[in-house]
Amino acid sequence: MCPIWRLLVLLSLLYLPSALHKQPWRALAKAHVDSKPALARIIAQGLMKYNAEGRIQNIRLMDNLNASGQMAPGMVGWLIGSMSLQHQQESSANITNIQLDYSGIQMSFHKERFSANILFEFDIDLRLPFNNKIIKTHVCMNLVVEFWLEKDEFGRRDLVIGDCHVEPSSIYMTVLTEDISPKMKHFLHNFRGTLAKVIPNPVESQVCPLIGEILRQLDVKLMKSLMEQAVAHKFNQL
Repeated sequence: MCPIWRLLVLLSLLYLPSALHKQPWRALAKAHVDSKPALARIIAQGLMKYNAEGRIQNIRLMDNLNASGQMAPGMVGWLIGSMSLQHQQESSANITNIQLDYSGIQMSFHKERFSANILFEFDIDLRLPFNNKIIKTHVCMNLVVEFWLEKDEFGRRDLVIGDCHVEPSSIYMTVLTEDISPKMKHFLHNFRGTLAKVIPNPVESQVCPLIGEILRQLDVKLMKSLMEQAVAHKFNQL
C-alpha cells in the first residue's frame, strides 16, 4: 500500500470514534449500545404490529368464566342463589387498559434454548346485578415462550417453538375500587382464585400464535445471529 493511502486509512480510523458522537450517527451509535438485545426488540415490534393489546382486550372474559365450569351460570349464581336470565345478561367482565411491557421483555437462555418473558397488565371491570357500581380490579401476569434451533438429519437448522404459557405464580389481582361491601369482598375473594385458573388459556390463545408468527418470519441464519447476540449481551451484563 502506498504511503498516501496508509495515511488516509489511519486518519479515517482516528476520526471514526469522534464521528459517532455527531449527528446523524448518534442514533446509530445508541442502537449498538441499546439496553435490550435485538431479539427482544423484534418480538416487541411484532406484538405491536399485530395489535396484541387489542386482541387481549377483546377477550370475552365472561364467556370464558361461564364455559370453564369454575362458576355457576351467570358467574354469580353461587353467591345470590338463583338468577333470572335478565340478571345473568346484566353481568359483565370486561378487560380494559391493557398494557404490554414492550421495553421490559426479558431474554434468558439455558444451553441452546431461549425464552422470552413478557409482562401483561390490565384492568377488569366487573358489573354485577346485585351491585349498582362497577368494581375495577387490576391484574398482572407473565407469559413465557421457549424456542430454539434444532438440526434435522441433514444438518439443517429449523426453528422450534416450545412451551408458551402464562406463569400461574405470576398472576396477581388487586381491587382498585374502595368501599366494598362484605358480600362483594367474599365474591372477589372467590373470583381471584377462579380468574387465575381461567385467564391463562384465552391470553395464551391470543398471544402465543403471534409470537410464533413473528419468530418464523426470521431467516434461520438471522435467528442464529440474534441468539448469539443475546448470549453476548447477557454475558456483558454479568
